[in-house]
Amino acid sequence: MLIWREVLSDDVNTQLGHSKVVRRAYGIDEIALVPGERTVDPEVTDASWEIGGIQREIPIIASAMDGVVDVKMAASLSKLGSLGVLNLEGIQTRYEDTEAVLKRISSVDKESFVPLMQEIYSKPIQVELIKKRIGEIKEEGGIAAVSATPAAAIRFRETIKSSNVDLFFVQATVVSTEHIGPKDKETLDLHSLCNGMEIPVILGNCVTFEVALQLMNAGASGVMVGIGPGAACTSRGVLGVGIPQATAIADCAAARNDYEKKTGRYVPIIADGGIVTGGDICKCIACGADAVMIGSPIARANEAPGNGFHWGMATPSPVLPRGTRIKVGSTGTLERILKGPALLDDGTHNLLGAIRTSMGTLGARSIKEMQEVEIVVAPSLLTEGKVYQKAQQLGMGK
Repeated sequence: MLIWREVLSDDVNTQLGHSKVVRRAYGIDEIALVPGERTVDPEVTDASWEIGGIQREIPIIASAMDGVVDVKMAASLSKLGSLGVLNLEGIQTRYEDTEAVLKRISSVDKESFVPLMQEIYSKPIQVELIKKRIGEIKEEGGIAAVSATPAAAIRFRETIKSSNVDLFFVQATVVSTEHIGPKDKETLDLHSLCNGMEIPVILGNCVTFEVALQLMNAGASGVMVGIGPGAACTSRGVLGVGIPQATAIADCAAARNDYEKKTGRYVPIIADGGIVTGGDICKCIACGADAVMIGSPIARANEAPGNGFHWGMATPSPVLPRGTRIKVGSTGTLERILKGPALLDDGTHNLLGAIRTSMGTLGARSIKEMQEVEIVVAPSLLTEGKVYQKAQQLGMGK
C-alpha cells in the first residue's frame, strides 16, 4: 500500500478550475500488479478469509441480486467455499412461486423491461417469506446471508434478528452514519443496529476513507466498497456519483488499517461492483480488499436463477431506475466458474485458480501478503500487444 501511495503522490491534486482542486482517481483497468523478488507455488497459497467469525476458502461473495442468488444458489455457494447473499427485497420474498416471475423477466423485450420490473416489484414483501427463505437456506446446509436497504432494515430488523441469520448486509447506493431524513420518518441508527442485532452486520456501500472509518466505528463487521461500477448499474450515468474502484478500495483499506491499529479489531473490506475476471479480483485484493462481491460472473452459471440475464438491485425503482438488464448467457456450472476446470479463455472461469496463480506469481502466500504487492498505473495493460485477440474476438479481445 505504501508503494501505491508513492506512485500517486505526484498527481494527487489537480486544478480543475479557478476555485476547484480535484484528485485523480484510478479504475481497476488502469493499474497492473508487479512481480517481486520471489514466487510461490500456487498449491501452497491460501486465499481464505474471514467475515463475522465465518471462515471461507474463496474470497468471493455472490451479489444480493435476484438473477444471481436464490435459496439453491446460496446453499451451493456455501458448499463450494464461497458465500451468496439473498436479497430480502427481491422476488424471493414477494412471491411464493418465483419461477414464472423469473421467466417473465428473461423473456420480455428491452422496451418493456423497466415497466415490467416496476410492476413485479410493486407487490409487497411478505414477512413469512423472509422467514421461509432463511429457513430453506439453513435446511439446504447453506450460510444464511441476507441483504436489505436501510429502510427495510428498520422495518424487518426484528424478523431478521429472530430468523437464525448468519450475516446481515445493509446495502444502499451510498450508506453513511449521518443521514438527514423527513421529520415524519424513522432514520436508521447504524450504531444501535450493529450493536443490537446480535449477528454480524456488514455495511455499504462507500468509497471514501472517512465514511469507511465511520462505518467501522459504528460496529460494522465488514464494509462494502463501490458506487456504480457494476455491470448492470447505471447510477454513475443517472446520478453522476462514484469513485473508480482502485482508488476507492485503497482509501477504504487505509481506513481499515488505521482502525485496526487504534482498536485491535480487523474489519474486512469487500470490493463490490465492476469485477468480471480473475484478474479484476486479484487487482482488488492488491489494492487492499479482503474479498470481492460479484454479480454478473455468477449470473453466468447454469444454476443461476436469472436464466442468463442479470439486473441490479436499483433497477425496479418506481421513480428513478438506476440499473438495467444485461444478457450474460450461461457459460458453465457454478463449480466451473469458481473452481474450474476452465472452458473459456477470457478469465471468467476458475476464479479461485486465477487468484491463487496470481498470488504465486507475485510471491504472496496469503490475502494479507497479496495486499502488499507493488502496483503501477498502467492504462495500456489490457490492450498492449493484443491486436490479434481484439480482431478475432478471442481471450482479452472479447
